[in-house]
Amino acid sequence: MKRRAWLTLGAVVLGGGGIAGYAVASPSTDGAGGPAERPVKVYNLGLKAPETGERELPRTETKQFSLLGISWTGATKQLDGKAQVRTRSVDTGTWSSWQDLETDADPVEDADERAGARGASEPLWVGPSDGVEVQVVHEDGTTSAGLPSGLKVNLVDPGVTAAEADAATEPAAYAEDVTPSPTAPSPTATTPAGPASNVPEPPIVSRADWGADEDLSPDPSEYNTDVKAVFVHHTAGSNDYTCAESASIVRAIYAYHTAPAPNGNGWNDLGYNFLVDKCGTIFEGRKGGVDQPVLGAHTYGWNRESAGIAVIGEYTAAGASNAALTSVARIAAWKLGQYGVDPASTVQLKAGATQKNLAGTSFTSGTSYPFSAISGHRDGYATECPGNSLYGQLPTIRAWAAGPVQGLKVTSLTGATLSGSTYWTKGAITVKWSTTTPGSLISKFELLVDGNVVTTVPGTATSANTTLAAGSHKVAVRAVHQSGKTTPPTTALTVVADTTAPVFATTPKITLRTGTVETAAVPVTLGWKATDAQALKQVNLVSPTTATFGPTITSSNRTAKSGAASTWSMTAYDVAGNTRTSSPAFTPMILQETSATKSGTWTSRSSSSYLGGKSYSSGTKNASLTWTFTGRSAAWVVSRASTSGQAYVYVDGTKVATVDLKSSTTKYRQAIWTKSWSSSAQHKIKIVVVGTSGRPTITTDGLVYVK
Repeated sequence: MKRRAWLTLGAVVLGGGGIAGYAVASPSTDGAGGPAERPVKVYNLGLKAPETGERELPRTETKQFSLLGISWTGATKQLDGKAQVRTRSVDTGTWSSWQDLETDADPVEDADERAGARGASEPLWVGPSDGVEVQVVHEDGTTSAGLPSGLKVNLVDPGVTAAEADAATEPAAYAEDVTPSPTAPSPTATTPAGPASNVPEPPIVSRADWGADEDLSPDPSEYNTDVKAVFVHHTAGSNDYTCAESASIVRAIYAYHTAPAPNGNGWNDLGYNFLVDKCGTIFEGRKGGVDQPVLGAHTYGWNRESAGIAVIGEYTAAGASNAALTSVARIAAWKLGQYGVDPASTVQLKAGATQKNLAGTSFTSGTSYPFSAISGHRDGYATECPGNSLYGQLPTIRAWAAGPVQGLKVTSLTGATLSGSTYWTKGAITVKWSTTTPGSLISKFELLVDGNVVTTVPGTATSANTTLAAGSHKVAVRAVHQSGKTTPPTTALTVVADTTAPVFATTPKITLRTGTVETAAVPVTLGWKATDAQALKQVNLVSPTTATFGPTITSSNRTAKSGAASTWSMTAYDVAGNTRTSSPAFTPMILQETSATKSGTWTSRSSSSYLGGKSYSSGTKNASLTWTFTGRSAAWVVSRASTSGQAYVYVDGTKVATVDLKSSTTKYRQAIWTKSWSSSAQHKIKIVVVGTSGRPTITTDGLVYVK
């Protein structure tokens, strides 16, 4: 069963400075604590003329209301003055500061045909309130003689619809991220389908869904021939409303416009064709079909060839949200697109009244004048609407509505590494981008590789994937606006796909180096050489410890544990992400001096400073020690002091070095001489005492080799 909101009318005229006789009423609730279904109610309170010459309403308690305005006798009369109101919050009981009402509202074009229609300010949304104070001052600030007669403050309680009452118990009710469903009316015998647009229709909340009581608008709709332009408005009032309140605001404006005088304006319907809240929800305004050229009452003198879009809120000091701007652009583009009008174009509109606009431009009834296809209310009529800030955003709305897509740029390329000005990948990449044009106004994005479209994604997407064949490519993104206008591709990125892994031209190996030898830590040099067909990025040491080396580094001093095999695993990376790992194992071995073959006289010494706690010393000329081993690197370990002598070193029977052990400071376990070979083989290392004059003695601590 269809349920609708009701309208209840009440009137109180204040006299003698007294307080209106309404009791304070709190909002009704159901048993679960949520709001109960409640009809729309409209009241009016009269303003009196005190001795100061102004018209006023002292602080007055009322029944609950959420929107108000002032009205006066004579639909074509203007209020040359300033009107201000204060209200008391139902929730907090506090009074607001004074707020100005916009009194430069357009007169009613068909005033002669509407008995009792009144002049009125723009409505002001104040939220649930139960008290009001009003003051109206003539333009000269001192007298009330020039003020129109019959001044009243009109109060509107938007009520609660059955759907809202039911939804209040559900967590998702009126959630701000809920996207309304399209609700274009079905064609009938008297209302055929409107012309198709060249852009998609955005989602629109229908009159039924926001709770319009159609009994308030019994007159049949009137239609224009077409729509050549749209005029952008603001409803004025607070921007502090929640988006859950938006339907109530629309319902309240509707009641304010349509309630019979003196409670309301006495209009036949909402003045605006569409309303948009700050979260971007679009509401159907004036009845007759959203796809039809419905005659509105929004811009005096220009309603016959246009549609009106009002953004809910006040936008003089602060601009509208991007969500609101996006929806205004979408509805304007769709509406104009039904009649082939470019939103960025200039059109000719025929004046329906002789008047001036805010800038002082004069118009003569019956004469055509140029207008932007998307114009502000002030362009056609002498009003501040839609506010300085929203008016300054009209170029953005036009650009978003008309296209092409603006601000398209690639923001990142994942799956690839940038080296210089070139990206390198193994093949699979993700291109990400951004635009200043909202995605809901974009038809699609195209990912281009070497100038060819390889992937197409919706306009709301911000990335696309593809896999590149081996070789060098140019990658770019192109955007297509919902109007069909195409944005030039972004600057092409050079991306090289490479699947060839690096190679180790020299596999990792360790060689002994000079330094202090510990039982558990032998000084070694790790050496390698990695190459890549394209570009080497880095080489990582994975075990027995970790380190990262640049592409040109080929060695690193490390230490290795003796007596145990250690795997020296290294991974080479190229800039595309291909890898190669090599993991050879090596074992440093310590040969104590006692394992050598002796000749001549050697004396054993004991100290914790020696490897294994012992060493051999000899000052006998030609005394020798010989070690035999199988390996690829060897280091002779000695003790050094200022009195240490010299020794000859023989490798496989050939003298290769004379080593002086003298040192200004005493040192133990010193690898003083090393030798390495390209491969592992059996070798003999022999040391021979030189018998240096004055310091003949040498002390040897053993030999270390790598097997």
